[in-house]
Amino acid sequence: MTVSRVYISTGSNMGNRELMLETAAQKINERAGKVVKKSSVIETPAWGKTEQPDFLNQVLEVETELLPHKLMETLLEIEKEMGRVRQEKWGPRLIDLDILLYEDCIFDIEGLKIPHPFLHERLFVLKPLCELAPDLMHPALDITVKQMLEALE
Repeated sequence: MTVSRVYISTGSNMGNRELMLETAAQKINERAGKVVKKSSVIETPAWGKTEQPDFLNQVLEVETELLPHKLMETLLEIEKEMGRVRQEKWGPRLIDLDILLYEDCIFDIEGLKIPHPFLHERLFVLKPLCELAPDLMHPALDITVKQMLEALE
């Protein structure tokens, strides 16, 4: 089986946010692939729908044998087990797990877009991602994580 390097963002703005991120990382490590690195945890205002509590965000570098659609399925199962209820787009949530990058692959199928379509627009994922992999190239935009972050700042 081939091992792929992926970057997964974790975020929470409800309940014990620190515990939510820790639990998500643990479940990802158990079921999706080996968590090889974790970024610092940062606190940021909500994005998209801003009238809600601040988020804690972290990016995980993961080595997985799962193909992208199976990885996404596993992340959605973990969210559901942790109490995530999808009521409104960009609303408050106990846990949010997103695949940011999967190797240098580009996927665009129903329910799964990789690289994450808003990756280059979101400081709350670019800052922690840059901490882990500043020279990583965005396969569609052909610029590094560090360049995306500098363009936003």
